[in-house]
Parts: sequence; structure tokens; C-alpha cells
Amino acid sequence: MSDTSPPPVFNPMPPVVVALFAVIALVELWFTLGPNFVGGAETFVWRMEAIERFGVNPQITHWMLENHHYPLDHLARFVTFSFVHGSMINAAVSCALFLAMGKMVGSAFSPLALLVFFTGSAAVGAVVFSLAAPEGGWLFGSFAGIYGLIGAYTFMMWITLRVHRAPQGQAFHLIAFLMGIQLLFGMIFGGNSTWIADLIGFVTGFILSFFFIPGGLSRVIAMLRKS
Repeated sequence: MSDTSPPPVFNPMPPVVVALFAVIALVELWFTLGPNFVGGAETFVWRMEAIERFGVNPQITHWMLENHHYPLDHLARFVTFSFVHGSMINAAVSCALFLAMGKMVGSAFSPLALLVFFTGSAAVGAVVFSLAAPEGGWLFGSFAGIYGLIGAYTFMMWITLRVHRAPQGQAFHLIAFLMGIQLLFGMIFGGNSTWIADLIGFVTGFILSFFFIPGGLSRVIAMLRKS
């Protein structure tokens, strides 16, 4: 007997996206609800302590390189920094972007690929940030990993446009817009070097997509030859 049930109206959210979102949201929920238990001042201290414990600082990275010593808790920072945010608004924006990009990228890539895009892009972005901006201060928040997902989404658009012989530059409109917004805000409010991690995260996500697309790199090459 054939299945005659109608297809779902909405594609389900990939479980790995839900899991990562839950971690980000629960961490922020802990900071937000803190005043109800111990007072506002203590909540601010918790957030700052979390950034210092789980965030990335170029000085720590250079200390590891100079001493050839790589403690596991310091190496873990290149992933854990993505789950700590500087404010509730920053966390809310990150969650919204992460859910949107995660669902779109998840329609074409496996759950493992999504996990690698987010954590791998964040880690590579954090390392390059540390090396390129030794006085850059603390790096925290999900944006570098989200930009990795944007890189994967841009790859999807680029391949689609190329196959249909459409202008491929259109695929890069989103990243150009986002980088432009960051530049504008930096000029108005005073910027920092965290854009390096975001840009490198995007590039990392785009490059990783060549290897995680169903069929692998050989499929990409075949598609490009046909187009």
C-alpha cells in the first residue's frame, strides 16, 4: 500500500542545528536569569568570567606558540568561544541567524557537515584572528561559525548559478552586504579586529563545502566541467 500522506509544509530543522542552538540559548538563559537568584552585579561577573574562561585571546595563543605548550583547556577555547556572548541582544541575533542559515544549509548538507562548518570555521577564524591581531582582545560569540554557514550557503548558490549559467557574482551578494554593514558600523561606532575571524570563517565554510557536498569533490569538478 503506497503512502498517500502529503509532504510536510515546512522542512524540519536539522537535529544538529537544534542541539547547537540549545547550547547557545541555555548558556544565555543562565546569564539572563542570574539576577533572579544572585543579583545583577553577580550576573555581569559571571559573563565576564565565562568570556575569560572560554573565549579566545591572542595573548594566550601566542603564549602557547612561544612555549610549544598546548593545554587542552586552551585549545578548547577555539570552539567554546562560540557559545558565550557579550549580551542578551548579541545572543538573540546570533541565534536567529544561526537557525536561518542552519536550516538552509541543512537542506543540502549532512548533519556532520553542518557541525564541521560551524565549529571548524569558528576554530580557523579564531586562530587566524589570534595571529593577525595580537592585540585584538577577547573573541567570543557565534558569528565566526555562522559566517562559516554563510560560506556554505554561498557555495550552494554559486554552484546553482553556475549550472544554470547565471551571473555567479550574485552568490556573493550576501557576504558583501554583511561585510559592508560591519565596515559601516566600525566607522560609526569604532571597530575592532573581530571581523577577521568572521571573514576567515566565511572562507573556511566555502572551502569545506567542496569536500562535504554529497558526492564529494569529484562531483563538484564534474558539475563545473558540464557547466
